[in-house]
Amino acid sequence: MTSPFDVTPDELRRRTSLKWRTYEPDVLPAFVAEMDVRPLEAVVDAVHRAMTTGDTGYEAEPTSPQGTAYAEAFADFAARRQGWDVPVERTRLVPDVMLGAVEVLRLVTGPGDGVVISPPVYPPFRAFVEHAGRRVVTAPLTPAGRLDLDALDRAFAGARAYLLCHPHNPTGTLHTADELRALGELAAHHGVRVVADEIHAPLVVGDEPFVPTTTVIPDAIALHSASKAFHLAGLKAAIAVPGPAARDLERLPEIVRHGVSHVASIAHQAAYRAGDAWLDDVRAGIRANGDRTAAVLAERLPEARWDRPAATYFAWLDLRATPAVVASGADPARLLLARGRLAVNPGPTFGEAGDGHVRLNLATAPSILDDALGRLVATLTR
Repeated sequence: MTSPFDVTPDELRRRTSLKWRTYEPDVLPAFVAEMDVRPLEAVVDAVHRAMTTGDTGYEAEPTSPQGTAYAEAFADFAARRQGWDVPVERTRLVPDVMLGAVEVLRLVTGPGDGVVISPPVYPPFRAFVEHAGRRVVTAPLTPAGRLDLDALDRAFAGARAYLLCHPHNPTGTLHTADELRALGELAAHHGVRVVADEIHAPLVVGDEPFVPTTTVIPDAIALHSASKAFHLAGLKAAIAVPGPAARDLERLPEIVRHGVSHVASIAHQAAYRAGDAWLDDVRAGIRANGDRTAAVLAERLPEARWDRPAATYFAWLDLRATPAVVASGADPARLLLARGRLAVNPGPTFGEAGDGHVRLNLATAPSILDDALGRLVATLTR
């Protein structure tokens, strides 16, 4: 039985995406959120069929017989995987998760309003909020990587919305039902609306369950997509899902859905409909790679600190105490690229709390991960 991760470096280097074209050939890329996987056959078949039959037009309107096909496929997936009853008729398609988040923020805030984020967090959060003409307010996570309610209380006093990352990128934290409930109560007290990026929700790799934000915070709005879990970032489509008390999506401009690719929608539907076994194999591979990483670091670089992610396929590594960083004072990502020819995400790009950290992508073949870990250890023990 083959794994989705049974793919060779030579095959990967024939790809032309960002991951494989940013650096020179001698650099091993372990940074951007692209998985080194073979695609799901159901997706390949669906896209091939669309191309060969000329089904490459516009996505169907919501009022047409096929207008809720994406939402129905997602709802079936969410019911199977998360026990979540998605309100299909109240959802809206958006071009991708971040553009969808921006459009939702425009519905629930005004120009110049404060939008809270919790660093260390996915770097585009700040960029997209600023691009939307809103003001970024920060409420950092606790040192343990959890939501800091005291920091949020202070930040919410000068804000109108909170852009939640759930599961959290880069830490892999899954927010619990109790944490979400407390967040909702705090947001309601301040009149702050919660907008949740839940793109990594299918990638739970620990024992904790994923709790959809909108099932706990009634007026929250969440953004979902098959893109991360099924390696479909180049086929853009996403869905906005309202909580039972959120009516804002009724005001979403019709032109927003014009950015949704019909072929991408076909691909995502196929993934949601037929991808369970493939996704289970991917999650098993990520868990095994987490075990591999833990063993190597414990034995060969014990100064590296990290907590195993409950979700996502990232290792958020605190490398401040490693020998090379202590000796040089240099940013570890810069050392790894210059000396080890290993490309990782620099921690400071996720916010000030990321100083001395890097984000390492675990979604790859074991042999490639071994190469990455070897370069990391050799560089940081010098």
